[in-house]
Amino acid sequence: MRMRNIQHECAVNTLLEYIIISGVLMVLMIITFLTLSSVIIERPVDQFSEYAFIDIGNGVSTRIVDLYVIAPVQGNITTKFDIPDDVAGREYFVEISSESGGDEVIVSRNQIRRKVSLAGIGTTLGVSGSTTGHGINKISYDSGGFL
Repeated sequence: MRMRNIQHECAVNTLLEYIIISGVLMVLMIITFLTLSSVIIERPVDQFSEYAFIDIGNGVSTRIVDLYVIAPVQGNITTKFDIPDDVAGREYFVEISSESGGDEVIVSRNQIRRKVSLAGIGTTLGVSGSTTGHGINKISYDSGGFL
C-alpha cells in the first residue's frame, strides 16, 4: 500500500512540475513578444522612414528648382506631381520652410524630421507651402506674386 502512494505522489509531482515550468515559459514568451515588436519592427520602420523622407525631400526640391528654371518673366506656371501616399503605412507631411540658412524642404512624421536644402532659390524667389502625400500635389509660380 505504501508503495502505491509513493507512485501517485511521483505522478502528481511530475504533473505539477510540467505545469509550473510550462507556465513560466509562457510568461517569458509573452514578455519577449511584447518587447520584440518595438525592437524588431519599430526601429527598422523608423530607419526606413528617415531614408524615404530624404528621398521625398530631394524629389520635391528638384521639382521646385525645375519649375524655377523654366519660370516665365511675365505670367504664371503650374505643375502637378505625385509623391508616395504613405511611408511604411503611415502618413507624413511636407513643408517648405525659410530659415536663416536658406529655404528647406522638411518632411516629417511624429519625432522623425528630415530637412533637405532647396538649392538656394529662396534668395531670389519667396518659396512657401505645405502638403501631405495624399493626392496630386501642385507647385505654382506667378511673376506678380501670391497674396
